[in-house]
Amino acid sequence: MQYINLKAIKPVFFMVIACIFCSGAYAQTQPAQPSAAAVIGVTTYIDKFFKTYEKDGTSRAIINIFKTNPLVDSTSLKGLIAKIDTTRSLIGLYIGKELIVQRKASNSLVLYSYLVKHQKQPVRFTFMFYKPKNDWLIYRLYFDDQVDNELEESAKISGKQQ
Repeated sequence: MQYINLKAIKPVFFMVIACIFCSGAYAQTQPAQPSAAAVIGVTTYIDKFFKTYEKDGTSRAIINIFKTNPLVDSTSLKGLIAKIDTTRSLIGLYIGKELIVQRKASNSLVLYSYLVKHQKQPVRFTFMFYKPKNDWLIYRLYFDDQVDNELEESAKISGKQQ
């Protein structure tokens, strides 16, 4: 799975877009519940994202969530928006979302991954938020259509003893 790295967004943006549908492994972190403030602040942004995604489309949703991070130029997000819109045109109307996993690296870095239901096929959106001082900002946004393949792979016998 690829991501938008805000520290070097312009040099790697096109590589990320080219590989956005590639599957990758998550780094494992200890499951932990974010503090109440993290849940409220971050989930508010995520809920707003999905309401806009449904009502006004991908472009508005992506641009609005990245307004939380002043380091991102909204015009540089056009490739990502185009990839998501292309996928949406193939998988039908948005139906809803379900939380897959929520992780906390610290009180300043959290991750929320969602199964996003469409008529024909699910996709996954994973949001990473960072709080450098007092306010949460979108740090990375992952998008892929491999969640069903990962689930299928997880059911295979690996031959390893546990």
